[in-house]
Amino acid sequence: MKEERVYRVADTYKNEAAPALIKKFGYKNVNEVPKLVKIIINAGFGDIKDNSKSMQLAMEELKAISGQAPVATKAKKSVANFKVREGQIIGAKVTLRGAKMYDFMDKLISVALPRVRDFKGIPADSFDGRGNYSMGVKEQLIFPEISYDKIEKIRGFDICFVTTAKTDAEAKELLALLGMPFEK
Repeated sequence: MKEERVYRVADTYKNEAAPALIKKFGYKNVNEVPKLVKIIINAGFGDIKDNSKSMQLAMEELKAISGQAPVATKAKKSVANFKVREGQIIGAKVTLRGAKMYDFMDKLISVALPRVRDFKGIPADSFDGRGNYSMGVKEQLIFPEISYDKIEKIRGFDICFVTTAKTDAEAKELLALLGMPFEK
């Protein structure tokens, strides 16, 4: 029989966050309770779009951080000022759902963010008005999978948390209950 793995963030949602959200917002139905749907990690390759070796290294770093192979993103149209042609690879993204999403969120909250120098919390004003939260990471070195000796250049990326919340207040409460360290 296959052993079922317990995910700390999923367990926290089921046992603590969902009941607290029902109590605070007065949901009548269990399906109304906001939940985390997916996490999207997006990295732009503006400076290395012409160097395939550097692009491959950056994609390997994204794969190590997320635990899933990234998908290359291509330019939708040509922009002469940025020396970008239509169809050229300009970045990479990873969409995490289910178990990998919970693993990544747990690693981000408990390991990566505490490694940020002078960390006082993440900004609480980066919600989009529809219950989704976005944050930027300035360097990939905060993740333990990345070795300082093996990186070519310090790169940042964006992380977007997509929820089923209808308002920003609901989404912020959900993420805070899941352990997201917002600024006071």
